[in-house]
Amino acid sequence: MDLDAFESALGSTFRDKSLLARALTHRSYLNENPGLPYLDNERLEFLGDAILDFVAAEYLYQHFPEMSEGELTSLRAALVKGETLARFASDLGLPQHILMSRGEDAAGGRTRVPLLAGAFEALVGALYLDQDLAAACDFVLRFLPLEAERAHRQRLDRDAKSMLQEMSQGRLQVTPLYRLVETRGPDHAREFTIEVVLRNQVYGHGSGRSKQIAEQEAARVALERLQAEISRDDHAALIALKGEIE
Repeated sequence: MDLDAFESALGSTFRDKSLLARALTHRSYLNENPGLPYLDNERLEFLGDAILDFVAAEYLYQHFPEMSEGELTSLRAALVKGETLARFASDLGLPQHILMSRGEDAAGGRTRVPLLAGAFEALVGALYLDQDLAAACDFVLRFLPLEAERAHRQRLDRDAKSMLQEMSQGRLQVTPLYRLVETRGPDHAREFTIEVVLRNQVYGHGSGRSKQIAEQEAARVALERLQAEISRDDHAALIALKGEIE
């Protein structure tokens, strides 16, 4: 593990390198390498999750004064959901530095949303313990402002399942069907994968620490695909109508 290289990408130097190493250690690595002087990142993940919730809440409160409590809660959920945090992790170059088992790596662990989101949360927790809350907040705020504007502009804070059901029933006259595809991990850290089906076709997959989160992620993917299909169909119909008129 090249901690110096990662610290350069991070833009921060840890006083306690063991905290950084721990933040980058997935439990599968310890399962495959028992006896190593490492701890996995799950406790740091717990701490970082709480800090992310706080920082996101404070940022939204200050920058969206017109929003109600319910709207702020929905937008915060969009900012700290697994898919968003996994994207932050990828932007940071985090996946290549995570210690995981060979089996987890071969199974695509470096692209798995829950694993990357957990590592990002663990990194936030490690920064807090190594330095202070201000350092952890500054790090999180490197990502939140642009994402908050994007989520607000694209209405990503709206309930994806409700939006998908509304659109699929209105345009296709079908109701989305959600199916459990896979359950992974120990009892205390379950990861669920859900697929959503429209007209006997799988339109999206989602993963998360609960079935509800996984369903929302699957619905978001399906919604993007359905919106793209509807846009193409509407565009084709418009061209055809124009041809008839001419």
